[in-house]
Amino acid sequence: MTTEATSTTSQYLTFRLGEEIFALEIFKVREVLEYRSVTAVPRTPPFMQGVINLRGSVVPVVDLHTKFGTGSTAKTNDTCIIIAEVDFDGETMQLGALADSVEEVFDMDSSQIEPPPRMGTHLDVDFIKGMGKKGEDFVIILDVDRVFSSDEMVAVLEGGLPSQAEAASGDHGNSIEG
Repeated sequence: MTTEATSTTSQYLTFRLGEEIFALEIFKVREVLEYRSVTAVPRTPPFMQGVINLRGSVVPVVDLHTKFGTGSTAKTNDTCIIIAEVDFDGETMQLGALADSVEEVFDMDSSQIEPPPRMGTHLDVDFIKGMGKKGEDFVIILDVDRVFSSDEMVAVLEGGLPSQAEAASGDHGNSIEG
């Protein structure tokens, strides 16, 4: 069997976080939105920015800079929210991810993708599907279903999604009673 017979081409959406280029498989991306105001939700993990209303649905928005330990996303004209579908516990949910900018959609052959680097047992790189090559640059291909641990996803779901009554009334838990 030759390599050509086993290689496949897939499309990826590339985006920037700082100087690094990341990619998501295009079939996991629903849309890219210009940055908009995010409603903060108390007592959520630091990486969770809050929620947005997307055509009547409450969608949690996370800051990948914070999740990856590289600070927080600075809001600029290029800042956007990538709406992705994430599989969790057998269900598909929408999740917004802040990105510094979106680059492009491009085709990458599986022969251009290396496995994630082995960096020892103390570093968690399970959320990296592979390292793609785009010209002279590396593209970090994320496994969006594994970026967040089960506990983190539960925290996003429990803390980030108001009840049906709150969503209908527009009360997203922003008031703090003391």
